[in-house]
Order: sequence, then structure tokens, then C-alpha cells
Amino acid sequence: MTGEADLAAIGTLLADRTRATILLTLLNGGLTSASALAERAGVSRPLASAHLRKLTDGGLLAVEPHGRQRLYRLSSQAVADALEVLILLAPPLVVRSLRQANEGIALRHGRLCYDHLAGRAGVALTEALVEGGWLRRAAEDFDVTPAGAAKFAELEIDVTSLAERPRPLTRACLDWSERSHHLAGALGAALANELLRRGWLQAREASRVVLLTDAGRVALADHFGLSAEALELGPVGEHVHDHPRHDGKRQAA
Repeated sequence: MTGEADLAAIGTLLADRTRATILLTLLNGGLTSASALAERAGVSRPLASAHLRKLTDGGLLAVEPHGRQRLYRLSSQAVADALEVLILLAPPLVVRSLRQANEGIALRHGRLCYDHLAGRAGVALTEALVEGGWLRRAAEDFDVTPAGAAKFAELEIDVTSLAERPRPLTRACLDWSERSHHLAGALGAALANELLRRGWLQAREASRVVLLTDAGRVALADHFGLSAEALELGPVGEHVHDHPRHDGKRQAA
């Protein structure tokens, strides 16, 4: 026999700055190494491993072998959804360095919200899909129009197939930085995955930030009528590199 949910147990896991940083980093929806997470959190590898063990034992993270490495990800969509809600409730961190300030700006411009595109990029793309007549706003989600199904098919995204999955096809996700909605759900995930697969956007290891490539700059203008200025995304930086999220280990759309 069980009683009420033990929220204090989850609160204990969240009540540490290093563990909170790890969880926020893994909202990029990908698989990330312990060493990359340690660097992102600014702690030693042994200390990061201890925190990762606690998060895994607590059910918030899952670990997968990848060659000789053990790579970490959020354990479920539910964990990602809960973190997104908490982000809306949490006060902002005090910025104490230029690096933190630049990271905050980059996150607001374009980031991954677990498996879909968020920030100014996500909101601008969603608005373009609505204005183009490819999506219609509904109460808590979006309706895909026939023209929209054809538009997504141009990107090899089969809306009919996505609609047959247990996951909702679309969802209106409230963006914490824009205070407007961006496209989530199976379609939002499939669209973000396709933009990354085509190299129109690139992700950075141990970061939620996404950056626009030169090819993406042209493609987003051609397909959706969006310019780099509208998205407020800068060009790809020299430190962008391949990431395990692009090898098929990404969360299912």
C-alpha cells in the first residue's frame, strides 16, 4: 500500500545547483557524456558522476552504453515536461559573468526544448506555419491543414503516420523566454529532428542552444519565408561539432 507522492524526494534531487544544471542541459533531448556534463556544470568528473548516479537512481535520468562511454539523457518526456513547468515558475539566475550573459542570449534566440525547437526560433517558425496556413491554432494544440500536410511532406515528414502514434500530434508549448507558444508534440519533434538532420540547424554538445547554418539560412527563407533576422539566430560558431543526438539516439518523435 502506498501513500501520497513523495514530492520531497524529487525536491531533494533538484535542490543542488550541479544537479539542476545537469537536468537543464539534458533538456536538449540528446545523449551526453559524463565528462561533457561535468565541464558544463563546472565540477570534477568524479563529483559529476556522483550526482549523475543520484539522478539516475532517482528516476530522472537514464544511462545508455555507447562504445566505451556511458551517455546520459532524461528518462522520459514526463521529466522534460515537469522541468519546463518548473522553469516557468523559477526565478532567473543572477548573471555573474559575460559567459553567462552570452549563454542566456543564445538560449533565448534558439534552443531545444527536449525534442522540439524553442526560443525566438521556435516561436517565429510556429508563427510562420500559422500565417502560411499550414497550421491552425486550437485550444491547447494546433490543427494541421491539408496544405500543411503537403508542406511537411516536402520535408519528408508524414503527418498521417505521426498522427497514428500514441503521442499527441501537436501541442502548444508555452515558451518561457518568449511568453508565447511554440510547436511541440510529435510534429514539433519531427520538424526539429529534420532541421537538425538536414544540417539547417546545429546543436552543441552539452547545450540546449541551436545555431543556424548557412544552408539553413537559405532553406528556412525558401520553405517558410523566414529570414535570419526574424529568427535572431547567429551563424554557426567554430565550436559547433557533431553530437550523439544525431546518430539515431534521439528521443522518439
